[in-house]
Amino acid sequence: MYKADSKIAEEFIDHQEILDTLEYARNNKSNRDLIEQLIDKAAQFKGLSHREAALLLECDQPDLTERIFRLAQEIKHKFYGNRIVMFAPLYLSNYCVNGCVYCPYHLKNKTIARKKLTQEEIRKEVIALQDMGHKRLALEAGEDPLRNPMEYILESIQTIYSIKHKNGAIRRVNVNIAATTVENYRKLKDAGIGTYILFQETYHKENYESLHPTGPKSKYAYHTEAMDRAMEAGIDDVGLGVLFGLNTYRYDFTGLLMHAEHLEAAFGVGPHTISVPRICPAADIATQDFPDAISDDIFCKIVAVIRIAVPYTGMIISTRESAATRRKVLNLGISQISGGSRTSVGGYAIPEAPEENSAQFDISDTRTLDEVVNWLLDLGHIPSFCTACYRAGRTGDRFMSLVKSGQIANCCAPNALMTLKEYLEDYAAPDTRAKGIRLIKKELEHIPNPKIKEIAIRNLKEIEEGKRDFRF
Repeated sequence: MYKADSKIAEEFIDHQEILDTLEYARNNKSNRDLIEQLIDKAAQFKGLSHREAALLLECDQPDLTERIFRLAQEIKHKFYGNRIVMFAPLYLSNYCVNGCVYCPYHLKNKTIARKKLTQEEIRKEVIALQDMGHKRLALEAGEDPLRNPMEYILESIQTIYSIKHKNGAIRRVNVNIAATTVENYRKLKDAGIGTYILFQETYHKENYESLHPTGPKSKYAYHTEAMDRAMEAGIDDVGLGVLFGLNTYRYDFTGLLMHAEHLEAAFGVGPHTISVPRICPAADIATQDFPDAISDDIFCKIVAVIRIAVPYTGMIISTRESAATRRKVLNLGISQISGGSRTSVGGYAIPEAPEENSAQFDISDTRTLDEVVNWLLDLGHIPSFCTACYRAGRTGDRFMSLVKSGQIANCCAPNALMTLKEYLEDYAAPDTRAKGIRLIKKELEHIPNPKIKEIAIRNLKEIEEGKRDFRF
C-alpha cells in the first residue's frame, strides 16, 4: 500500500501506485481541460504530484507540450535565474564488488584498468582541478569495503579540503558513494560534505534486482532507503537520480517524483538536487543492450516536467550529454553542469594511455572548463562557482525556504558574480575574461537590494585587487 511518509521502500515506492499512475496518464492524455488545469496549477510555482506530473509527461498535444516547455523555462528563471553552477567529478577508485550489468566497474569486467588513488595522487588531482578553476567537486568511488572503506573516503575528503594552491580552493565536496549506515553518514556529515548523492538507477524492484545480481547493491530496500538514513544522520542536502534507459522512462520518472514526495513527507524537505543521466557507452557496456534508451525529445520533456513538478530542487546534467543536448535543457530546468570532466581515476593530473582505460563512462562533451564557461557566457548564463549556502549553513529546509521566498536572488546572484570574477581573474582565457566582465557589469543592475548591490560592487573591486572568497 502506498504511504508517502513510510520508511519502508516498497510502501513509499509502491509498485501498484506507479502502475495506476501510468494508467491514469494514458487514459487522460487527450483530456485537454484536465491538462490545462494542471498547467495552470503548476504556474502557481508550488509543484505537482507524481500523478499530475506523469500526465503532463504523457501529453502528446503539440500546443500543450509547448506550454509545458514555456512554463518550465519560466519556473527555472524565477527560482534560479540565469545562473549555472559549475562542478567536476573526482574519481578516487574504480574497485568495486558489485555486479551491476550497466557499469564497467562491475566485478567481472577484466577489460578495465583498476586503480585507487593515494592521498598524494589525490593532492595532484585536486591541484589540477584548482588550476582549471573548480571550487566544487563530486567525489566518486566504487563500492569495495576492503579497498575503499569509509576511512579512505573520510581521509580523502580531509585531503581535498586541506589543499590551497595559488588562489585555488575546493570549497564544497559532494559525495556520490554507495549506500551505507547511519553511523557512516554521520561521519560524512562531520567531515563537512555538501550534498550526499545516490542514484537509484531504477525504481522497478524486479528490474533493479536483475540489473544488480550480486554485491551489496543488490539489496533493493537497503539502497532505496539510503536517503532516509542519510537524513536521519543529519545530512539534509541529498541528491536523487535515476539512470534513464535502464527501465521504461515513465516508470522511473514516476518513482523519482514519489521518492522526492517521500522525503518531503518524512523529513519536511525534498531533495536538494535531482540528476538526469542517460545510459551511455562505456568499456564492456553497449547501449544497444538497453532497449529502453530514450531520445533527445523525450529527455528534454523529462527535464521540463521535473522542473515543473519540483520547482525548488536543483537539477544536474553531466558531460555524458553532448554540448547540443546540454544547451537544449539549460533553460528547461538544469541549474548545475560539469565542465572539463574526467571519469577515469587520476584523469586530471596524469592522462592515461588508451590501453589503460579506467573511465566509468564515455564523455560526450569533451570541452575544457574555460570553453564551457565561454559558451555559457555566449548564451547569457552566469557560470557560478558559488558554495556560499553550504558554508553559511543554508542547507536543507533553510535553503528551501530561501528559494521559496524569492530571497535567494539577493544571495545567489551576487555570489555567482563574485565567484565568476574570481575565475576570470585567476584562470580565464582573455576572450572568456572579456565576455565575463561585460556580463558582470550587466547583471549587477539586476540585483534587487540596493545595499547588497553596493557591497557586491565593492567586493568585485577587491577581487580585482587580489582578495578572494567574499560571500553573502
